[in-house]
Amino acid sequence: MKRLFHGWTMVGAGSLMQFVQGTLLLQAFGAYFAVLREDRGWSKTELSGAAAMHQLEAAVLGPVLGWFLDRFGAEWVIRIGVIVFGCGFMLLSTIDSLLAFYAAFIMTALGASLCGFFPLNVALIRWFEKKRARALSTMQLGMAAGGLFVPLVAWALAAFGWRATAFGSGVAIIVLCLPLSFVFKHRPEDIGEVVDGIGSAAADPTSTAARDEQDGTRDFTAREALRTQAFWLLSLGHAFALLVVMAVNTHAITHMKEGLGYTIEAAAFVITLQTVAQLCGVGTGAWIGDRLDKRLASAGCMLGHSAGLLCLAYAVTPAMVVIYAVVHGFAWGLRGPLMQAIRADYFGRSAIGMILGLSFMIIVIGQVGGPMIAGVLSDITGNYRLGFTVLAVLAGLGSAFFLLARRPARPLR
Repeated sequence: MKRLFHGWTMVGAGSLMQFVQGTLLLQAFGAYFAVLREDRGWSKTELSGAAAMHQLEAAVLGPVLGWFLDRFGAEWVIRIGVIVFGCGFMLLSTIDSLLAFYAAFIMTALGASLCGFFPLNVALIRWFEKKRARALSTMQLGMAAGGLFVPLVAWALAAFGWRATAFGSGVAIIVLCLPLSFVFKHRPEDIGEVVDGIGSAAADPTSTAARDEQDGTRDFTAREALRTQAFWLLSLGHAFALLVVMAVNTHAITHMKEGLGYTIEAAAFVITLQTVAQLCGVGTGAWIGDRLDKRLASAGCMLGHSAGLLCLAYAVTPAMVVIYAVVHGFAWGLRGPLMQAIRADYFGRSAIGMILGLSFMIIVIGQVGGPMIAGVLSDITGNYRLGFTVLAVLAGLGSAFFLLARRPARPLR
């Protein structure tokens, strides 16, 4: 009986870890945002600052973490991250001031960075080539599925309070994710396998390694990637997409509660619908992502982000909120895994950790700018309409970055 390729075992473990992170932090932060605003009286700008610091921390950490991942692998980084992530939530349950909230959130965010999206993607990219988009999309199913449980987190916040919910989340993270972290291995060669599966690379003349041998080319170094137009265009396109994603994750529930008159539970149900659409997008990427023109698909998704956010900003009927959830959710699910896959396609695997880490210093424009623009303009105008409109227009214009991002010629040996 043929043994299962260990890369797919890593995909499964990564998907479960992304599910935990998506459920308890990334997709649930909007629910904490609304509850803390009501309980502590902090402004939207003050709370948005926590999300901004999370992303700034990831940007500063990115190049260092990328270098470490390329040199030593992701295994120990992920394990340490799980412990810090869980302890950060436990610390969050004890805070009584805005400064303490920032400190606890930075710790939580640091742990999430060390065991989350970035190191998990780098780990998988080293194990897959021809099935890269399928592997990354399948892992992202866990993150998307986490949104299905946002109503459960909202219920826990209402039933037990945010302190008990945060402490319980920290315990769950360590208990569930620490065993999964031991599944990850640095390279397939370390356990007698090869990229994409046992025996596949040696027998496949169309693999990157075989093509490089024939035409005398090699993977990009991080410095060479920085000199290409594609690196900057892909990074800016990714940043403009995250203007919408991060703004929605932070402010959508509060907008639906304060601007549209929804209860927290009803707003969480809309996020669940968005998550179903996101799952459909991720599933589509897993099915046909390796056959798509990733550049054109990403540009189309940017228009979906823009249209969806405009529907939410100007919603006057439930149907417009549903359109937002479906269009934005599908675009997010399809585009998300393609961001890492297209970089690996363009620049190769050898320095992918450092290349992704450096790109985070540009992506942070969207990660910080989205929540802050929406929060500040809402505090000034009294609602989210202007902030959401500005972000939607920027996302639509950002589609041009992907259209212009042509694959660079590979460097010679």
